[in-house]
Amino acid sequence: MALYQATIDDKPYIMALYTEAIGSEGCTWNEDYPSEETMDSDLARGDAYVWKDEEGDLLGAISIDEDHVVEELPCWSAQLQPAAEFARLVVREDARGQAIARKMILAMMQVAAKRGCKSVHYLVSPGNQRAVHSYAHLHFTLCGEADLFGEHWLCYEKQL
Repeated sequence: MALYQATIDDKPYIMALYTEAIGSEGCTWNEDYPSEETMDSDLARGDAYVWKDEEGDLLGAISIDEDHVVEELPCWSAQLQPAAEFARLVVREDARGQAIARKMILAMMQVAAKRGCKSVHYLVSPGNQRAVHSYAHLHFTLCGEADLFGEHWLCYEKQL
């Protein structure tokens, strides 16, 4: 199994996954995601990635963006620019036991490093204990809290 840059052919499967699992991994999306416009933009920029099994079935999807949102956070440090934000991570319910989310985050950190990013940031709901545990396991630092998108978030950071 491996991470692949998503193509337009993956779009219906990604949208179905988000529709089914929205909120299950708790991060920076809102209930309106995925809109056609946002998904098209992610695919066009090459920011959408998918994790597939041996049969080619989609197990998870994630996007990575140059981070503009975290520049407004109280935990932001200008010394960490440029940074990347992991956004909109979802994993199929039946793939949870395979630690797909954790594998995807590690793979996306490599993508961010290749882009020249010095750090990565992730916003997670305080109630998402699965994600909080994953970030601790991956040695992310809890660097603050923020109110964004009408929700309260924990801000995790890792220097690359």
